[in-house]
Amino acid sequence: MSIQNEKCYIGIDVSKDVLDVFILHNKKYLQVKNSVAGIRKLIKEFSVYFNHLVVMESTGGYEKNVAQSLAKEGISVAIINPRQIRDFAKALGRLAKTDRIDANVIAIFAQKIQPDKNVICNENQQELVEYNTRRRQLVDMITMEKNRLDKVSKEMTKSIQRIIKLLTKELEKMNEFLAKAIQCNDEYARRNELLQTIKGVGPVVSVGVIADLPELGRFSSKEISALAGLAPLNRDSGTMRGKRAIWGGRASVRRALYMAALTATRYNKKIKAFYKKLCSAGKAKKVAITACMHKLLIIMNAMIKNNQPWHAEA
Repeated sequence: MSIQNEKCYIGIDVSKDVLDVFILHNKKYLQVKNSVAGIRKLIKEFSVYFNHLVVMESTGGYEKNVAQSLAKEGISVAIINPRQIRDFAKALGRLAKTDRIDANVIAIFAQKIQPDKNVICNENQQELVEYNTRRRQLVDMITMEKNRLDKVSKEMTKSIQRIIKLLTKELEKMNEFLAKAIQCNDEYARRNELLQTIKGVGPVVSVGVIADLPELGRFSSKEISALAGLAPLNRDSGTMRGKRAIWGGRASVRRALYMAALTATRYNKKIKAFYKKLCSAGKAKKVAITACMHKLLIIMNAMIKNNQPWHAEA
């Protein structure tokens, strides 16, 4: 099989400053800087192959530039949960851990598991994600500062209030940026309008879901639930039947849906009735809220897929 036809599996171990790369096809290892110049060098290195699958771990954002740059060149890229890679390494008996070993294990993972590519080069989506992430950070910082107010002296109170005022101004600017980013994109504007027809879903929740779950409307109910981490997973073994529980997925999406579910259980007749039914059946309130989050997500997915607004009677 020629180098053009053979699928090339590549593992990249990402750190803040360095990219450790292992090309499984010819067992080649190389190390480049996690910079524009280093990424350009990688793209040139990969150009001799025509059927790539590049896999890397999620490392808190350090993987974004290289993933987006490779995707822009038409290279299939999958970002995987580090825990999944580590469990795979243990299954292979690879207990030692170095950057080179990690890159090699990731490449083998790509070959054996062949995960679907999940990085799409979309500059508008990236901009929206960055704005929404920054908005969440500002909200968290304001909350942290407010929590300090009742524990400090008067002088420190003034300092904290100044910081809160500054952060609030930044939050207002970020909300303006988000609103503009939504309105300047016809697809985002359509989704935003549809989602806000649901009682309990406001602009913050709507924008959060659009930014952090771009797959909404394109995946099945089960797939979208798994992405958000709201798919109940069985815990059965032999005759033992354990409680089903949610695990993994995108925490930012669950955070947005949690706020929407809390509001919906009070003001949305359909979700309120569903919540009360679960509570009456003996379900814990936390479990009932999670079920409402799941139901809202399924409804949102159907609305976007069918381009239909909320209908309480449907």
